[in-house]
Amino acid sequence: MPRVRSLAVILLVCASADGQEKKAAVAIDKEKKAVRIDATIAPRKLAHLAEVYPIELIAGWAHPKGKKAHETVVTIDANPSDVHKALEEVGLKPGKPAKGENAESAGPDVNVFIEVPAGDGSAKKLSPDKFLVDPKTKKPFPKSVKFRFTGSVESQVAPDKPEKKYGADLSGTLIVIFPVTDETVLQSSLTMKEEKYLKLETNKDALPKEGTAVKLVIEAAK
Repeated sequence: MPRVRSLAVILLVCASADGQEKKAAVAIDKEKKAVRIDATIAPRKLAHLAEVYPIELIAGWAHPKGKKAHETVVTIDANPSDVHKALEEVGLKPGKPAKGENAESAGPDVNVFIEVPAGDGSAKKLSPDKFLVDPKTKKPFPKSVKFRFTGSVESQVAPDKPEKKYGADLSGTLIVIFPVTDETVLQSSLTMKEEKYLKLETNKDALPKEGTAVKLVIEAAK
């Protein structure tokens, strides 16, 4: 009898950037220890902002829900906490997020990819060194940088209320490059020391046009 691969799909109902309800799929592949999330190539210039800001996120919610929608590679509709649960489903345990100077993230290493449509109808997976570049030096994002499943801190829903919630579900931040926030699910191994020197932009030669539907893939590192 052929082996059947274990694959589960979680259908989530979330509010999209325009306030309308939209289904977003988070797919769990337990055999490959991978999670796939529906995503969209994000705009680099938001209408309400006068300038374009350097990339600090791989993925997060779109404007106006996402607090960092102006500096992300892709946008998602899924709740970050649901991605957290999916990563636990494939056997990963969260570590601890970092924030501020001299802080470094902790947690199991994961590989992050953006799966984009290929010309022949198939898809290809791009790693961060393929879709991020330093616009001044033209150097790709360093391959030596690791991404970690940190999980998010719990944050107060409002300053005047004691109620707390999974912080990333308040900010809409899923994957952050620098430890500018601990309201996230994944962080890189970079610290704020590198943030001063590494200003990033998307590689438009590798990524499809803004608004294109893609898949965000997170895999347990081997």
